Amino acid sequence: MKLSEKITIILGIALVAIFVIGLAWSISTGLAGFWRGLPFWVIIIFVLILLIYDSFKAIKK
Repeated sequence: MKLSEKITIILGIALVAIFVIGLAWSISTGLAGFWRGLPFWVIIIFVLILLIYDSFKAIKK
């Protein structure tokens, strides 16, 4: 895998993480509050772990 592809994958992970964490933050600090936003946080963390795992697995190939 080329260096540019690796950088693109890492940049993609960072952009997705910033977006979904910001979304979860705004839901938790807004009307929903922390406890109603907690299930969304759990989903977001799980999805980010899957994204990172799959991306680094692709990089190692």
